[in-house]
Amino acid sequence: MPLTLCVVASGSSGNCIYVASATTRVLVDAGLSGRETQRRLGELGIDPGGLHAICVTHEHADHRAGLPALHQRHGVKLYANAGTIDAIEHESARGVLAWEVFTTGVPFMVGDLRIEPFPVPHDSYDPVGFVVSNGNSRVGLVTDMGMATAVVRERLKNCHAVVMESNHDEEMLRNSSRPWSLKQRILGRQGHLSNAQAAELLTEIAWPEMRYVFLAHISEDCNRPEVALTVMRRALTAAGHPQVDVKLTYGDRASELVMV
Repeated sequence: MPLTLCVVASGSSGNCIYVASATTRVLVDAGLSGRETQRRLGELGIDPGGLHAICVTHEHADHRAGLPALHQRHGVKLYANAGTIDAIEHESARGVLAWEVFTTGVPFMVGDLRIEPFPVPHDSYDPVGFVVSNGNSRVGLVTDMGMATAVVRERLKNCHAVVMESNHDEEMLRNSSRPWSLKQRILGRQGHLSNAQAAELLTEIAWPEMRYVFLAHISEDCNRPEVALTVMRRALTAAGHPQVDVKLTYGDRASELVMV
């Protein structure tokens, strides 16, 4: 059976990804408010009360803002590693949440979904990406990372779909009015992937059965959706993978929902 995939939100205002099999439904991150997450899921025909888990990549607010509401209103289980949990509890004024703790590098099961957390370089305590699979389909999720490591490449191999950040155009970022310290952070090894870096990584791990790549975390002032699309499509075509359908994600609405 295929997996259902949709990027509910992506960007500095909030990040949330929906992945489901026929029997198990999970979110990766919940960076919108609980109310907005519920509204967007409702537009997709998804009942938040039917979610089985939220798996958290790291503690930044645009990835965890809706966790208390979704956990307390709908009883959704929360999964994160110990470093992320400690960081969230330290920063939160909403009290201690009930957590399911995973170990980075050790797969765990939620229903019939096998979830593989792997380390990524980003400026947070213990950030991870995930591969979600059901025995037939594999979906790789890496929304915040400064560079592609050997571990990232290895985990994303043989994925049928990938959600990957294509955060900025380097020239637009360098010419922007942002403070130089922020530019350095974004461009650094623990910052965010540029369009060119995302395209390079995708062409390295693409294979004949890869069907989709979703471009995530596109900067509003240091990138353009059409620029990110063009860079990725050209790179995939040149590498001999024109079959990969490149999709956009959005901050103000959900992406297209696909079956993988």
